Amino acid sequence: MADQRVIIIILDSCGIGELPDAELYGDIGSNTLVNTAKSVGGLKLPHLQRLGLGNIVSIPGVEVNESAKADFGKMNEISPGKDSTTGHWEMMGLILPQPFPVYPQGFPVDVMEQFEKNIGRKCLGNKPASGTEIIKELGEEHVQTGKPIVYTSADSVFQIAAHEEILPVEELYRICKIARGIMVGEHGVARVIARPFLGKPGSFKRTERRRDFSLPPPSETVLDILKANHIPVIGIGKIEDLFVNRGLSASIHTGNNSDGMDKLVEALKGYKQGLIFINLVDFDMLWGHRNDAAGFAAGLEDFDRRLPDVLDLLTAGDILIITADHGCDPTTPSTDHSREYVPLLVYGSSIKNNVNLGVRESFSDVGATIVEIFGVKGTGKGKSFLGEIRV
Repeated sequence: MADQRVIIIILDSCGIGELPDAELYGDIGSNTLVNTAKSVGGLKLPHLQRLGLGNIVSIPGVEVNESAKADFGKMNEISPGKDSTTGHWEMMGLILPQPFPVYPQGFPVDVMEQFEKNIGRKCLGNKPASGTEIIKELGEEHVQTGKPIVYTSADSVFQIAAHEEILPVEELYRICKIARGIMVGEHGVARVIARPFLGKPGSFKRTERRRDFSLPPPSETVLDILKANHIPVIGIGKIEDLFVNRGLSASIHTGNNSDGMDKLVEALKGYKQGLIFINLVDFDMLWGHRNDAAGFAAGLEDFDRRLPDVLDLLTAGDILIITADHGCDPTTPSTDHSREYVPLLVYGSSIKNNVNLGVRESFSDVGATIVEIFGVKGTGKGKSFLGEIRV
């Protein structure tokens, strides 16, 4: 169809229960949405409830809807890992055979020596840490010395934090690109992340100028296929970072979830065909990693309040998919991602509603469905659910 659109909203980190192999990742008991709801005495999500979110699992405050307006289910992740890159890539038909490398003891000496030599500066940190905690610990020394702060987490990331008035953002981006060039092969981390901050000792605060430098996908994704078939692909938020701008016709930056929803509304008004793909990162960056369950809950309720702005702009052929890329349970002791199922809601006036899509074998079922909707050949990964929802 000339006017066919598919809209995917990724609620970053909004997992919906531990995967069968969660024990391998230290994530037994993780259930981001359910545990967040329990921690605040129940969530108020009337629009998501109307679509059928409460039909997937029992979420305090979100009731079962016997006549759900959307189709519902949850998805298993085949790829090893629990990070955004792995989740988004699998969703677009690229399943990784092995996980990205992680560094629970910090980065090897030879890696750090090469990085410091190439940027002409010594570094601080080089250990796993919470981003907010490490700038509390080392921010003042960084301000005094100009040495960037390097750290990692349980995820496959090489993160560099720097005060914007000490190391300008463009310089931080430049040294991140240097790190990206080093972190390849056996050290090919999923992402190098720029983490700029501002403020004074005791009140440092990370800014919205974060930038991710991902590895390029090692093989073709659904985004590449759509673009090659002249189907517009619009990435909103960190989609361009996760796919290294590959397979995108347009990229739209966002500052936060609210801005992301504003940009999504603008995109729905401006683009009449193609895939509109948005990631709402605040659930992960602001609340999940900081174990802020109350903030996470408030963010979900804010999203729910904004959802009608999107639903009202959907046209007859549009299909909306709401899902997530992994978990990040804010109620567990860990501040890292959690290995979880992700929710799946599929809505549109041209498809059946209230269909239980069950437990999908792979995130790549989304990509397989998208290529079938647009009538092009996919990556061969995943099983389309279009036949289950088509009228």
